[in-house]
This record gives sequence, structure tokens and C-alpha cells, in this order.
Amino acid sequence: MNVTRLASLTLIAALAAPLAVQAADTKPAGPTKMWVKDSVVTTKIKAQLAASKVSSLAMVHVDTDADGFVQLTGKVASQAEKDRAESIAKAVDGVKSVDNQLTITAK
Repeated sequence: MNVTRLASLTLIAALAAPLAVQAADTKPAGPTKMWVKDSVVTTKIKAQLAASKVSSLAMVHVDTDADGFVQLTGKVASQAEKDRAESIAKAVDGVKSVDNQLTITAK
């Protein structure tokens, strides 16, 4: 079931990213364009987390603000997964800082 969920999340992220990128290019400058750019960054991070093939990373919640500040929340199985999620988020273009609020829970 986890593989199916991961595959579904990856497919959704892959389908949503081109739409968000196109929307970012066609909107006028201003608050609306900033919001679209934020959703693009969030989508890229979620797609990378899903592609990492670590099932608990697909369940990480990602919030991005207009300044490139990213907050990660949710639960992961280990410190290694928490660190991996943070490094994935930091590697995405447009991210300036990451606030890793993930909690570690035993399986």
C-alpha cells in the first residue's frame, strides 16, 4: 500500500509541476505571482521527497512563504530521514532557509 501511495504522490506532483510553472509565467507581477512561485517551490520539494523512495518522507508537510522560507512538519521514522528531508528541501532552487520541525516516531 505504501508503494501505491508513493507512486500516486509522485504522479500528482509530476502532473502539477508543469501547470504551476506555466501559471507562474502568465500571471502579472505582484502578490499573485509570488504565491504561484511559492507553490512551485513547494511542489518541487514534495516531488523530490516522494522520489527519495523513503515512504515516510512522502508524508512530510511543506509550507513555503514569499521569501523562500520553508517549514517542514510531520513525522518521520528516524533522525536520518529527518536530515534527508531537510537536505532535499535545501537543494531546491528558490529555497533560502529551512525550518525542520519534523518529529521522530518509532515504527
